[in-house]
Amino acid sequence: MRAVTLPEVPYGATAVRPGWEDLPATLREEISLRLGAPVVGAASAGGGFTRAFAALLTTAAGDRVFVKAAPLTEPIADWYAREAGVTAALPAEVPAARPRWTLVAEGHFVLCLEAIAGHVPALPWAPDDLSAALAAWQTSAVALSRPGPELLAPGLPRLGDIVRDEMSWWSEIAAGRAPLPPAPDWVPGRLGELAALERGLPELAAGSGMLHGDLRVDNVLLDGYGAAWLCDWTWPCLGAPWFDTVTLLITAYASGLDVDAALQPWQPPRDGVDGALAALGGYWLASAARGPSSASPHSRQHQRFSGGQALAWLAERRGWTPIG
Repeated sequence: MRAVTLPEVPYGATAVRPGWEDLPATLREEISLRLGAPVVGAASAGGGFTRAFAALLTTAAGDRVFVKAAPLTEPIADWYAREAGVTAALPAEVPAARPRWTLVAEGHFVLCLEAIAGHVPALPWAPDDLSAALAAWQTSAVALSRPGPELLAPGLPRLGDIVRDEMSWWSEIAAGRAPLPPAPDWVPGRLGELAALERGLPELAAGSGMLHGDLRVDNVLLDGYGAAWLCDWTWPCLGAPWFDTVTLLITAYASGLDVDAALQPWQPPRDGVDGALAALGGYWLASAARGPSSASPHSRQHQRFSGGQALAWLAERRGWTPIG
C-alpha cells in the first residue's frame, strides 16, 4: 500500500486575505446597506490562493451570507464577476451556492453568495468524503453535459485549447524553449514520452460538456449531512468530465486511496488520463519554479505537492518507477 503524503500546509489554511475591518469603511457601509442590517460577524475563508476578501458574514438580523470582494483594478474582480454569471446559470441539480446579488461600489466588485454551512474535507481523504465529492461532480457533470445558452453566452474556452496554450510544458522543455523545473529523477529520461502524452491530450479530452475547471479538495465543502457542494466556479471550460475527476483525485492518490478504481465509472481513455497527469504535473511544477507568488505564500507549495503527486500517479500507472 502506498504511503500517505500530506501537503506542507492544510488546504483549509492556505489563504492570506484582508479582514472585514480592512475593507474601506464606505464599502462596508454599502455592503451592510445591501444586506439590510449591520454586519456583526465576519469569518474569513481560510482556503484558496488569492489575497482578495472572502468571508462568511453574519448580520444583526441573523442573516448569513458568503461575500467576496476585489478592487476593480485587479484581475480577480473579473473572476468574481464570471463566477457570479456562471453560478446564476447553473442547472438546479448542481450542488453549488447561488449568488444573491452583486455590487460595484467604492472601486470594488462584490459578490454575495448563499452561505453553505460546511467545511473543506480533511486530508488524507476519508473514503466517505471522497465518495460524496465524486457523487456531487457526477451529478453536476450529467446536468452540465448540454450547457444551456446562459452558460455558453460568455464564450467558454475549450479544454484542448487551454492545454495547448498553457499546459504544454514538457513539449516546451523537450524543445529547449523552457528550463526543466525541479522534478523526480526519472523525468529527464522520459521527456519525449511526457511530451507525447501531453500532445495527445486535447483530442482525448475533447467534449461539449461544461467542466468546473478547477476541481480540487479546497473547492469542495461537506455539509452537516455529509453531502458535498462544489465551490469557486471561476474557470469553467468545455471538455470531457473525467478530466475534472482526475484533478480532484490527485489528493486522493496522495491519501493512499485506489484512485484508478474511482475513475472506472467515468470510462476515461487510458492515454487521456495519463496525458492529463503529465500535463498537470508539468504545469504545476513549472509554476512552482517561478519563485515567490504575489498571491498566497502557500501557492507554490500547493503546486509542488500537486505536481509531484500527479507525476507519481502517472509513473505508477506506466510502471516507470517502483511504487513508493
